[in-house]
Amino acid sequence: MATAAATSASEAEAEPKAGPTAEGEEDEVKAARTRRKVLSRAVAAATYKAMGSGWDQQEEGVSESDGDEEYAMASSAESSPGEYEWEYDEEEEKNQLEIERLEEQLSINVYDYNCHVDLIRLLRLEGELTKVRMARQKMSEIFPLTEELWLEWLHDEITMALDGLDREHVYDLFEKAVKDYICPNIWLEYGQYSVGGIGQKGGLEKVRSVFERALSSVGLHMTKGLAIWEAYREFESAIVEAARPIAGFLSPFDREQTFDSQLEKVHSLFRRQLAIPLFDMEATFAEYEEWSEDPIPESVIQNYNKALQQLEKYKPYEEALLQAEAPRLAEYQAYIDFEMKIGDPARVQLIFERALVENCLVPDLWIRYSQYLDRQLKVKDLVLSVHNRAVRNCPWTVALWSRYLLAMERHGVDHQVISATFEKALSAGFIQATDYVEIWQAYLDYLRRRVDFKQDSSKELEELRSAFTRALEYLKQEVEERFNESGDPSCMIMQNWARIEARLCNNMQKARELWDSIMTKGNAKYANMWLEYYNLERAHGDTQHCRKALHRAVQCTSDYPEHVCEVLLTMERTEGTLEDWDIAVQKTETRLARVNEQRIKVAEKEAALAQQEEEKAEQRKRARAEKKALKKKKKTRGADKRKAEEDDEKEWGDDEEEQPSKRRKVEDSTPSAGEAQDREPEAGLLGKSVPVDVDPPSKQKERAAALKRDVPKVPHDSSKDSITVFVSNLPYSMSEPDVQLRPLFEACGEVAEIRPIFSNRGDFRGYCYVEFKEEKSALQALELDRKNVEGRPMFVSPCVDKSKNPDFKVFRYSTALEKHKLFVSGLPFSCTKEELEEICKAHGTVKDIRLVTNRAGKPKGLAYVEYESESQASQAVLKMDGMTVKENVIKVAISNPPQRKVPEKPEARRAPGGALVPRQIYGARGKGRTQLSLLPRALQRPGASAAQAENGPAPRPAVTTSAATEAPKMSNADFAKLLLRK
Repeated sequence: MATAAATSASEAEAEPKAGPTAEGEEDEVKAARTRRKVLSRAVAAATYKAMGSGWDQQEEGVSESDGDEEYAMASSAESSPGEYEWEYDEEEEKNQLEIERLEEQLSINVYDYNCHVDLIRLLRLEGELTKVRMARQKMSEIFPLTEELWLEWLHDEITMALDGLDREHVYDLFEKAVKDYICPNIWLEYGQYSVGGIGQKGGLEKVRSVFERALSSVGLHMTKGLAIWEAYREFESAIVEAARPIAGFLSPFDREQTFDSQLEKVHSLFRRQLAIPLFDMEATFAEYEEWSEDPIPESVIQNYNKALQQLEKYKPYEEALLQAEAPRLAEYQAYIDFEMKIGDPARVQLIFERALVENCLVPDLWIRYSQYLDRQLKVKDLVLSVHNRAVRNCPWTVALWSRYLLAMERHGVDHQVISATFEKALSAGFIQATDYVEIWQAYLDYLRRRVDFKQDSSKELEELRSAFTRALEYLKQEVEERFNESGDPSCMIMQNWARIEARLCNNMQKARELWDSIMTKGNAKYANMWLEYYNLERAHGDTQHCRKALHRAVQCTSDYPEHVCEVLLTMERTEGTLEDWDIAVQKTETRLARVNEQRIKVAEKEAALAQQEEEKAEQRKRARAEKKALKKKKKTRGADKRKAEEDDEKEWGDDEEEQPSKRRKVEDSTPSAGEAQDREPEAGLLGKSVPVDVDPPSKQKERAAALKRDVPKVPHDSSKDSITVFVSNLPYSMSEPDVQLRPLFEACGEVAEIRPIFSNRGDFRGYCYVEFKEEKSALQALELDRKNVEGRPMFVSPCVDKSKNPDFKVFRYSTALEKHKLFVSGLPFSCTKEELEEICKAHGTVKDIRLVTNRAGKPKGLAYVEYESESQASQAVLKMDGMTVKENVIKVAISNPPQRKVPEKPEARRAPGGALVPRQIYGARGKGRTQLSLLPRALQRPGASAAQAENGPAPRPAVTTSAATEAPKMSNADFAKLLLRK
């Protein structure tokens, strides 16, 4: 911020009603005093000159250049000492090399924004004034400059301005600056700089014109508009003060024409300002009361009170902006929605401009702004200016260029200008090949609308044909070379050209040539392409070419050959001879037989691959089972070995009691899964007492019962199920779910109660009950199912007691075949419902679109599209299947969800004894590790050849305790080994 006034305006936005801080109070007062002095002296000079006073201006120390000098002094008040003194030090050579590098880089890529900024900074540091000016000029032609860049440029030019021509050059720069973005500080600088030229011819009118335009642009700005109003009032007040000394020497008529009219201008500014909701309005009203000699009119007080009421409505949005961090897009979007509901065009335009200052690189915001201007205001200069700024800020967005071309055509811009804009779009550097196809289609549509097809030949028609030719060459050479694809696999541009030639130019020969070219580009295998060509021939060609096209289609189509064959037979049935019918039947039968053979081979191949995968999976499963069994076997052998050593020690009688170290080892060991409940019987069999840190069953039951009691219970009267709905999948972050959900459900009817479920710690568990007064309200509330609440789909279902109705299921969508509904898969996760609808509505009337999401509201890349009729859905399948959407190839089919698998009934198996016993049924997770054998581990010592039972190891024959603990007989050699080992 260059001036103290601009600084105070900026501070007003951060703290609207706070006065200057103690630290900066003296500087602000001094800057304000300097500004008033500049205004007063410049205005005095203009007033004396306008009134023809004989007073000596030089005697008073007033000259025409004083305003410029003092303005420059005031505008540079915040600059650091020696800011424009260029110093050449040891880094000069390094800077020059960097400048050369940046210039070379810009010659390669002129759209490198950061490179422009760095070059300007270095040139300014080196004192290359001429080069700095050229660099800034080049950058401003490509990009809109930020407020900081403009203010820096303007201050440099103001410092170098010496005469009237330089002043005009600075005026031109100001005009460019205020067009890029809405910047109150630049408008304030503009107004104050124009005051410096008040002594020139027309200077007074120039100042007032600048300030009036500033008020029109930013006067409604609730936080920064105050500075513009105050500066304008100070200027007019300075004129009053300059004219006051000579007012007594004027005649009553002259006094009325000069002094009194000037007072009325100040009164008018006060009244206009007080009628607008601005921060710190109370201080302005108090200042007006103090300044005015007469009582304030009642109408002014009424407008002031009305503005205060409006200010209260706007304050929440302004405070949200003050509290948020840049770029504050969400806050600006909410503010825009609020303004658009009110419908004041000036305020809507202002809030869009304020949002774009911080979000200039958001294409969607530019699209929304330009769309509002196109549909609501329709002012040519304003609309075209916004479109131009949009493409300069986001040149990579093809939608902005397409809208710009449409707006220029809509407002009757010259053809040469539109063509030049299109050429700029081609050099903008789009990020995908399809963008070039879209901009070419927009331009070709414009050229087509210029042609008068009633004439056999015209200049516009030739230009259209040459443009089609150039478009195809451009996509083949430029685009395909860069992206390795043309961006137009379906040859939409060629299809449009063929339709124009056939329908509008009656040139079927050219249309057939174009369709032959389309089919040679890999489209001959698609039925929809052949049917499109066939329909064109039916409308504008002859039966012979229709028959020829369908015969070729039968031979070439690989995706939907049955449909093509049906169309051919239908045509021959209605128009063909017997010979034509026989030929068609023979060809279709031969083709369909070949297709069926190919499909059988493909199915067999897929079945073989599936079987191989199953075999591999079975092998991996067996390998895991064997590995697990081997590991378990090793573990069992180790336990047997340790047991044998313990028995040996006991037989020798060396250890009467268990050693403390071993006891600690046993105590510290953690029992594996399934061993805890086997410890007690094992201890009894081994004759030992091993302490185990496991609660007794009674305590475990008590703990489970306590946990069950802790689960929060919500009283619910089952007799009110008909007027109650169950709401689930709500965000856990909802602090007051009953308050937040009430407005949503009150739209369905009067809500009696909302009962959210909380945990013992007070956390919301994501579900609740909503009870209505009437049953019809509950039924209407079911329509809110899947509604987005804070980013998650809310599930709303009838309140049904599952214990009484265990088979009750709620699924609001059909699971049967629906021929008028399509299932779309492979969609990009970023695809929105509106984007998909835009694609689908080209093939018929879309009744509904449902994007499938998970419980968290994240898209799965799936969608269901419902058309008005089955025929529309069939056509959409033909034309959309295999389409590319945001680099994703989608699959489209008629909706026919697979049947859910029903759990198999228990099968009977034959026991070894011959009796039939039911096969064991495992849980949802299969045979889990918790399915343990009830045989104590002391008796589980299977040999190497022990067979595995279905529920654990096969039990060995029961033995007595003495036999289980008896040690094998040992020889003298065995005793010697034991002694040596110790």
